[in-house]
Amino acid sequence: MLEAIHFVRPWWLLGVIPAVMLALLWAQRRQSTSHWESSIAPELLAVLLEPVGPRASRALPAAAGAALFAAAVALAGPSWERLPQPVEQRSDALVVVLDLSLSMFADDIAPSRIVRARQKIADVLRTRREGFTALVAYAGDAHAVVPLTDDTRTIENLLWALSPDMMPVLGSNLGSALDVAHELFENAHVNQGRVLLVTDGIDQMSDATTRRDPNFPLSVLGVGTPGGGTIPLDFVNQPGQVLRTQQGEAVVARLDVERLRNVAEAGYGRYRTLTLDDGDITELLSTPLPGEDETTAVDREFDTWADQGFWVVLVLVPLLLLAFRRGAIACVALTLVPLLAAAPSEAGVWDDLWQRRDQQGLQALQEGQPEMAATLFEDPAWRAAADYRSGAYDRAAAEFSAHDDLTATYNLGNALAQQGDFEAAVAAYDRVLAADPDHEDARFNRDLLQRALDQQQSQSQNEDQNQQQGGQNPENSAQPQGDGQTPQEQSEDEQGSPSEESEQQEQGDSEQSEAEQSAEGEQQESASSRDERKDALEQWLRRVPDDPGGLLRRKFQYETNQRLRRGEYGSRDAEKIW
Repeated sequence: MLEAIHFVRPWWLLGVIPAVMLALLWAQRRQSTSHWESSIAPELLAVLLEPVGPRASRALPAAAGAALFAAAVALAGPSWERLPQPVEQRSDALVVVLDLSLSMFADDIAPSRIVRARQKIADVLRTRREGFTALVAYAGDAHAVVPLTDDTRTIENLLWALSPDMMPVLGSNLGSALDVAHELFENAHVNQGRVLLVTDGIDQMSDATTRRDPNFPLSVLGVGTPGGGTIPLDFVNQPGQVLRTQQGEAVVARLDVERLRNVAEAGYGRYRTLTLDDGDITELLSTPLPGEDETTAVDREFDTWADQGFWVVLVLVPLLLLAFRRGAIACVALTLVPLLAAAPSEAGVWDDLWQRRDQQGLQALQEGQPEMAATLFEDPAWRAAADYRSGAYDRAAAEFSAHDDLTATYNLGNALAQQGDFEAAVAAYDRVLAADPDHEDARFNRDLLQRALDQQQSQSQNEDQNQQQGGQNPENSAQPQGDGQTPQEQSEDEQGSPSEESEQQEQGDSEQSEAEQSAEGEQQESASSRDERKDALEQWLRRVPDDPGGLLRRKFQYETNQRLRRGEYGSRDAEKIW
């Protein structure tokens, strides 16, 4: 029972200290002699002063101290039972629709329209304290980047990878984007929400007017200037060139403010042109919705400590009977004032009161402190991810290997590859591909490591062949033949050849020298092999793609291919590509 006791507000226990001190000071003062004894003769004190017994002098301070003690314990919130608590939050759903047509490359606003649009959407995400947010990108067709979620950090991480050059179909098809947005609302069972369109132009107003719904007002944030700007072709490795029409004229993308305002008004929303401050998004995000105060139950729950402090309050009921004396209740109230002003200040305990350890770890990970995050995470999967980001690949591999799901196996392969254990990493990737043959990242990493292993094996075989060829050379191949002696060697032979013992000694010294040289050569070759493996690992790491948009690019292409197979695309030859 004592081990299960938990205090919901433990800092209120500090109120016990002033409660005990007040009771002791009060009792000491009542037991002390009255100051009248110094002014009145002892013979008159018995007549003028009412005698106070020892029991009466101790009862009231003890009762007051016990009452304050019980009140402090009750305010601390003693609890010994956990209760499941459902989670609810406001049904404030928002789908951000980002235009990724080629005109977003225009540089009429520095540095470009797409950069400023991404920055503004990041500001929107940072202002979202509750509710669900989704992100849709569109050009010639539309794709859901992130469905409705309360994890705005994930959306922000993917946001910076979005670019018009990654879209598989060129153009500007707003109708497809709004269909995807309403599909996200429907899949999340959301009956009302806002759509924020970030664009620099709309080709066909009917794409928006035919899909308008008062429960899903469409607000528009215009990006660009009415004067417009050209579209650089830097994304196709043509620096200094701009997009031109078939007639050779430079394309100038202009912002039609009046057209976008009409679309917003027709869609029950608002229009604002992009500004440097937050005034634009503040107005657009405050577009009124029917039923603003509705809440939605989140598909998760957490356990909370049931506050049992009200039971302690029952102890105060008999003690309050003693407070029906003039001024007694006022003294108790004044004593509680300093306790009400007390506030906790220690960071560790304070953080534990408001955030779980996993939440603290996630915050540390997002702030770029993976080492601290690894010590905070209680969830093994999150702790493994933090160890991987901090460079502790051995610990990350051990934690990933404890799970048999597809994601953990893929991450295990990454951790093993970072440690240089290519064979084990390839085996991990093979297990992933066996379960999911379409896992492109695992296939790419597996093929890359396999090529590195084949290269190392080829180098090792070449080194072995060189060593074998070097060992087959005869030791006496450099000895001169009898017919080829020089006059000096002939003179030495005529004078007398060395004895057999001397020849054997010289031959032994020569063999020992050759053995030492061979050992040194093997050591050098071993060191050279290690250096080559290290260089190969560094080259492999440099070749590993770090483009965060690679996954999105392949996702968009896959979805487009699926739509093409279903025949969802009609003739689009007459549409412009920007």
